[in-house]
Amino acid sequence: MNQNKICNYKIVAFLKLLCYNITMSKIEKLIKRFLTKPKDFTFQELKTLLNALNYLDDNQGKTSGSRIAFINYQTKHIIRIHKPHPGNELKTYQIELIYQELKDQGVLL
Repeated sequence: MNQNKICNYKIVAFLKLLCYNITMSKIEKLIKRFLTKPKDFTFQELKTLLNALNYLDDNQGKTSGSRIAFINYQTKHIIRIHKPHPGNELKTYQIELIYQELKDQGVLL
């Protein structure tokens, strides 16, 4: 991957955090909350968490439906999930899978 793409990726991730007005203490609280594997963890919370961990969401066009890919362009690691519906809370198995993926990548301990 070329340096311009990595630099642009970092800028986009930083700008997303600014748009959400997220501070590091809020991210740390969100990580702690995620680690407890709560039953009411929302998709928006996951999106904020993964963006803070350098994963950008990518919806593969009109035909992807509720399938969302979160891509870390530095490591080329991809986390794919279905956006929950009709509600907004993630299922327990989704939280467990995402936790395991992040742990395997060394992002979470």
